[in-house]
Amino acid sequence: MKIIREPLALKEYLQTVKSRLGFVPTMGALHEGHLSLIQKAKAENDFVVVSIFVNPTQFLQGEDLESYPKKEAADIKICELAGVDVLFMPNASAMYEKDEVSLQAPNVRGYVLEGTSRPGHFSGVLTVVMKLLNLVNPSRAYFGKKDAQQLHLIGLMVKNLYMNVTIVAVDTVRESDGLAMSSRNVYLSKEEHQEALKISASLKTATNLVMQKNFSVAEIKAAMRQTLAPLEVVYVEILNRDFEPLHELEVGNSVILVEALVGSTRLLDNIWL
Repeated sequence: MKIIREPLALKEYLQTVKSRLGFVPTMGALHEGHLSLIQKAKAENDFVVVSIFVNPTQFLQGEDLESYPKKEAADIKICELAGVDVLFMPNASAMYEKDEVSLQAPNVRGYVLEGTSRPGHFSGVLTVVMKLLNLVNPSRAYFGKKDAQQLHLIGLMVKNLYMNVTIVAVDTVRESDGLAMSSRNVYLSKEEHQEALKISASLKTATNLVMQKNFSVAEIKAAMRQTLAPLEVVYVEILNRDFEPLHELEVGNSVILVEALVGSTRLLDNIWL
């Protein structure tokens, strides 16, 4: 495995790669969820690039940029064992100039749900993903379904800007107790971990109602909030796959999303029905 830290060095090196190239962008602190992305990329491509970059432009003032989990030695070992061909590990000064062009998230879909409490977050996400896709120039790029709004906006960016890459959505990986895997789970105490299980339980509540042929968005959301109590709920929402609101859930075209605070830790989860 080759480790590259400079953007132009990466671009130059990958110009020699003529085979199908898969790309997995991450912020490090790799876990089984990231590994599932790498494994799918390995299965569908001849050459795999993984990036590890904690992107400062997607963090708002007062968020956990400085304390975000970092496990460089472990991450390198995981990538080696997973058969990654190139690991890209730049720093912020290599990726950003002081005054440069950036992308703006959509005025509606980028400022609802997670974007309501984190204005500008998705502009930072889209900017860095655009940079990384331009550097790597992959055939396919792999993102987890857990960050459903991010996944949707990246797909929209690729569509709107006529980018020549296929975005591959990969199912959420869960811990044995149902909690969606996240690098931020390390922030949780044992007691908070137990409280966090209410998030996945709320999605089970929604699923059970749908199985009983109850497609009322209002009733499903109310039941989910009961399951989530007393967590601080940021949002519970049910949208179609284009991230448009629904009055009645459409099986095969719906996403049920939840964000809640467990202690001071922000956790996301969703289910695609």
